[in-house]
Amino acid sequence: MSVNRRGLIASALAFVYPGLGHAYLRTWARAFAWFALAIVTAALLLPDSAYQVAQQGGVMALVDYEFPLYVTVGVLAVRLATMVDAYRVAVQQSMPSTADATEEPACPVCGRALDTELDFCPWCTTELEWVDDADQYDSTR
Repeated sequence: MSVNRRGLIASALAFVYPGLGHAYLRTWARAFAWFALAIVTAALLLPDSAYQVAQQGGVMALVDYEFPLYVTVGVLAVRLATMVDAYRVAVQQSMPSTADATEEPACPVCGRALDTELDFCPWCTTELEWVDDADQYDSTR
């Protein structure tokens, strides 16, 4: 089994903060969803005493605060889930395109399916110049 390097990078970024790995993979909706889930999870699990400590001593006062086990487990569970999802998305993105099977136009650089309404490949950002409305691009560029 080969290791997906982009998946490892995405997983490491997801561990730093949920959503970063998905932003690296350019899956923006997923990045926002994981980021929001991390914020909501922390907001729901933090006890009121943690908010009071932060108000009195600032965010740095939370470094010495002893968080309950359920907060640590909840936040860690979100980070582990986002790491697994980021790796899975990276592996999925590295799979060969099914553009040939569906007869959709494919990018000349990465081979993935193209959206004919865009003048670039959404996967590798290669600029394309469409010849006409027949789903043909100018490959001489």
